[in-house]
Amino acid sequence: MNRAKIDKILARWNRDANYAIEILQDVQEEERYLPQDVLRYVADELCVPVGRLHHIATFFKAFSLVPRGRHVVEVCMGTACHVKGAPRVLDAFARELGVPVGGTTRDLQFTLEPVRCLGCCAIAPVVKVGKELHGELQASKVKTVIKKYAEG
Repeated sequence: MNRAKIDKILARWNRDANYAIEILQDVQEEERYLPQDVLRYVADELCVPVGRLHHIATFFKAFSLVPRGRHVVEVCMGTACHVKGAPRVLDAFARELGVPVGGTTRDLQFTLEPVRCLGCCAIAPVVKVGKELHGELQASKVKTVIKKYAEG
């Protein structure tokens, strides 16, 4: 990420350390993760210890210190989804993407993550890719979902 983009984000939040979480969210939206050099730069600009930002980045699950895929695949593992086959769906995604659960493909296109609950129990099992929900998803349809995002 270039400094101009970071400076624009910092300016949007008036370089106010009280908005550190929001600033980190904006940086992560641009980069898909929080690089160490960016954390140091933001810390210097906000006049806070880099440890404070590192603490925020490691405390909240929404942040990542390692590169994530352009498409984050979240497989709901809540009770309803689990009962209706979510573990098989998760395994199918891992197999098709060639990554372990929690992993990112080498081309940085996909990151696969289990989540506790997406709150869509009526359409279980549910998978969220980016902001799009896929309900009643069976393991046999995983290849189709991946293809949709790989091509689009």
